Amino acid sequence: MRIPPSPRILKMLGEIQFDEWQCVAELIDNSFDDFTEIVRSGQPWAGGMKVSVALPSAGGRVSDSTVVIRDTGQGMSLARLERAVRAGWSSNDRFDKLGLFGMGFNVATARLGRKTRVLTTRVGDPEWIGVEIDLDKIGEDFEALDLVEPKADPNEHGTRIEISKLNPVRAEWLRKNQANLRTTLGKLYSWILEHRGYELWVQGTRVLPRRHCRWGDDRFVLYGNGSSQERVPAFIPIDQTFDPGEVCLDCGNWQAPNKGICDQCGSGQLSLRQRRIHGWLGVQRHLDKREFGIDFLRNGRKILQWDKRLFDWQNPNDPLGVIDVEYPIELVHQGGRLVGEIHLDHVPVTYQKDAFDYGDRSWKAAMDFLRGAGPLQPEKAKKAGYPENASPLGLLYKGYRRNAAGTRCLIPGDGTGPIHEQTRLWAQKFHNGVEEYQNDERWWEAVANHDERVKEAKLGKTRAVSPERPDEAAVIEALGDLTSAAPPVGDAPAVTPSSTPASSPKSPAETARERLDRYQAQSTIIPELTRDFGLPRLGDLRVETRRVVGTTVTDDAGHDTPLLLVQGAGGTATAYVDASHDAFGRLGVDPAELLLTEIAMSLRVRANSDLPISHLITELRRVCMPDTALDVDTLTGQAREVLNEIRWMMVKQVDSDPARAFQYLTAEEVTATENEMIANGILTAGHLGANAEFLLYAPPLYLVRLFESWPEAFLDGTVFVGPYEAVSSQSSRALSVARVAGYLNDIATLLSFRSNPGSTRLQRTRLSLRLLLDETASGE
Repeated sequence: MRIPPSPRILKMLGEIQFDEWQCVAELIDNSFDDFTEIVRSGQPWAGGMKVSVALPSAGGRVSDSTVVIRDTGQGMSLARLERAVRAGWSSNDRFDKLGLFGMGFNVATARLGRKTRVLTTRVGDPEWIGVEIDLDKIGEDFEALDLVEPKADPNEHGTRIEISKLNPVRAEWLRKNQANLRTTLGKLYSWILEHRGYELWVQGTRVLPRRHCRWGDDRFVLYGNGSSQERVPAFIPIDQTFDPGEVCLDCGNWQAPNKGICDQCGSGQLSLRQRRIHGWLGVQRHLDKREFGIDFLRNGRKILQWDKRLFDWQNPNDPLGVIDVEYPIELVHQGGRLVGEIHLDHVPVTYQKDAFDYGDRSWKAAMDFLRGAGPLQPEKAKKAGYPENASPLGLLYKGYRRNAAGTRCLIPGDGTGPIHEQTRLWAQKFHNGVEEYQNDERWWEAVANHDERVKEAKLGKTRAVSPERPDEAAVIEALGDLTSAAPPVGDAPAVTPSSTPASSPKSPAETARERLDRYQAQSTIIPELTRDFGLPRLGDLRVETRRVVGTTVTDDAGHDTPLLLVQGAGGTATAYVDASHDAFGRLGVDPAELLLTEIAMSLRVRANSDLPISHLITELRRVCMPDTALDVDTLTGQAREVLNEIRWMMVKQVDSDPARAFQYLTAEEVTATENEMIANGILTAGHLGANAEFLLYAPPLYLVRLFESWPEAFLDGTVFVGPYEAVSSQSSRALSVARVAGYLNDIATLLSFRSNPGSTRLQRTRLSLRLLLDETASGE
């Protein structure tokens, strides 16, 4: 079989930059293309559509190692095989397929090894036919060795590619990264594996699609207030069709229909094609520092993953100006959560399939549709002369750019703030296939539970100030039963001590199972304490912690207990926390401390360990609850998160008179604010003070001074719940201001100075964070 071009060029193809996973993917593409042909033909296919990849084993020598890719596709005739392995060969179906043999096949195989055998057969063929391309032996006559192998079953079908004489560096990578390769391919082909049912196996293990951990189709937030309030869904389907265009099958150029010849190359090989954008934009259930953004696909394969181009905006009137990154702008250190999956089958890609042609008109049209022409940020759009961004991404940005815990922004919380670290752990369980984490119920419970706990905390505070009427039963019990000493009323007969009430049948005693069912029914999950606990020498315990209200928690002996740990099957346990117990009220005990104590005792007994309980509690907190550590970086992140939410609320209150807020800035703070705004891509510092947006970037300690100087703007339930205008006493007003200002000052001080303040001040700041959240209004 003749394999032009020259052997020298074939060897040079192996120097083209393709990573190891790209080489494997290039060959998988060809198999998936074959499967797609079968599906489109409508013919039944026995045995399924399966691609198997075998890699160099851990114990073998590189010189004896091979890479083998086999599929259960249609197989090829001799003529098609000869075209398929010829470098530079292309097909007229270039726009409907992932890849082709030709150049991609030669680059991938030559980069992995110097010898490639291709064997193929169709249903009914009497034998396997093939070709052996040995770069060390093929001569200037371009002749490669033909192969014929016997066939065990005439119904066998498919293609097998065997690569040997492997490049040692690439062979070692494939040997060491089998799991990573599966993960990479699972991301790359996630849509195909999930929606078309093709099977992909690497080293005997099936590759699973890496799905997005996003909110369900029916979740939404409410944006705005009153008559302007609108519902913003957490999932937006995309399906936009543009006018069809003619594409040149020789050079790939798109142009308006009915021209007859290609504008670029003069070819008459033109085809009228549909141009369609489809897929979805949505919201991830957790914030991630890297894994957010939009996946762009061509014919089902991901070309771009976690791409963030849609979040950038550049003023078209200033092409050399700075590119503004519009998302995330709140809690950048926590990452983002806007995601999506967009199919652009009509947009050309690079030969490496890791980028689109960003200069192509089809790419630009898709970007304009998805994110609009103007900025996403409303104030920035207004300044630049654009209307409000009504694009699909603009709508999503409006509803979900902020990250406050609760239903307002669809962020899980624990009653004091967001639980980002915990939701990331839940996302890992989602990707690991743990059943109870596949839908979004666990996340939604934490969202709703946060709002409920905030409401209860505020109600409890109100009751502490204005207690309800006293417990009459308790008063009567304390004073004694006075009814026996009172004279009878009217003609009613007096009850004498000898009177015996009629006996009533006793209700059966509650069983242990019934008691636990009652706790379950009257409880909600505490998300921040629901996780896996364990230590290397003691084993693991998967604990679901639940907050019980409306009933007293007791153990098997009937003793009241603030926390009851109930062992389950398979290394699981449920912890019931009595929310009304004195331990968590008057005594101020942290539920986490009691939970860790119970878990430590359980693990110690189960492992028959003699380690001290105090040691186990310390290690459990360090290993299993690192987010609760008194760590300056962790606390700084939490403080920044809380202050950022307060900034947004303060902006809303002073937007009608930003000049008054601006006057409290010192000259040094003006400079710091300008620098921060410019660094974050705000249009120009010349707009500083024209609106309240500068509060988002002003130094933290300025916010304390602004609050103390203008308290009536921020109290009475606007930003903070404390009274101001509602009370006439100056001392009461001063108390409201001092309480909030003290908490706010602790947080601002931590964010303003880089040095570690020490454990005592960190403990104080952590407490101030909790107390400030209690003082913060619920917002819009």
